[in-house]
Amino acid sequence: MSKRPSMAELLTISPAGLYCEAGDFHIDPWKPVARAVITHGHSDHARPGSAAYLTAERGVAIVEARTGGAVEGIAYGESQRMGNVTLSLHPAGHILGSAVVRVERDGEVWVVTGDYKADPDPTCAQFEPVRCHTLITECTFGLPIYRWPDASEVFAQMNAWWRAAAAEGKTAVVFSYALGKAQRVLAGVDASIGPIRTHGAVEAMNDRYRSAGVALPPTSPVMSGRVEPGSLVIAPPSAGRSPWMRRLGDTTTAFASGWMMVRGRRRQRSVDRGFVLSDHVDWPQLLDAVAESGAERVLPTHGNTEVVARWFREQGLESQPLPTRFSATPEDDEE
Repeated sequence: MSKRPSMAELLTISPAGLYCEAGDFHIDPWKPVARAVITHGHSDHARPGSAAYLTAERGVAIVEARTGGAVEGIAYGESQRMGNVTLSLHPAGHILGSAVVRVERDGEVWVVTGDYKADPDPTCAQFEPVRCHTLITECTFGLPIYRWPDASEVFAQMNAWWRAAAAEGKTAVVFSYALGKAQRVLAGVDASIGPIRTHGAVEAMNDRYRSAGVALPPTSPVMSGRVEPGSLVIAPPSAGRSPWMRRLGDTTTAFASGWMMVRGRRRQRSVDRGFVLSDHVDWPQLLDAVAESGAERVLPTHGNTEVVARWFREQGLESQPLPTRFSATPEDDEE
């Protein structure tokens, strides 16, 4: 990129979150606003109450379900004039319809990654690096200890675990976030091993993925009665603490998340197995994304921001943390 023009900040933090005054819109606002640009449908990014929403067209149905509002969709790469800026959305590789936001004014370009990953995922469009002067990047797993194993190895381990459970007449239960991670698990497991049953929250999102043309194996919701031994059940983490689990009979349990790289997290979840499967960038992917952006200024957010900002300053870039209201280590149903 050419050197960043010297002018007022294009994006700033307002009481409602990240705000573009020149375009009069917020990105993933914390509170209801007049116009919200949404990176993806997880509840810490798509919040109800705003007057108007804009997101990637592949994610419109999900954001509508999350916010209950009127949602406009634009295609990846399509430019839209908003006030005195030009905005476009680009694939983030996080979940279906997730987007990186590019904002340009008079030759100055800012990019907001939202949540993203570079690993291939058959349930969503592949992340595309976007060149910019200033990059606002999430760094949920922004430490050198986080390096994801190949997803094919993870799914081979998961299939072997499911087969062993079926051989023992048990139900294998995988806890994963209902939007995004659950569908990635479904697309990755070997559906020939046995029936696949789902929690209602997962099945509702499966319907939206299938409506968008994403291929998933046959599933049926756990409604009543006992589940057939040898089944694989996919449920949100909160289900593990509910009476709903009694329907599943003799079970073995697992959790699919990047946090499973930390042994203490596995113990905290009280599951039999942990599968390291994340929909966020790990440390090498974070460094690659920053290098490929060409940014001369990096503003890390949502994670180990102080550590990451210091590391980039040591590499000669301008960098300081960007505050957020949300924790980097969610404890409930979304990673």
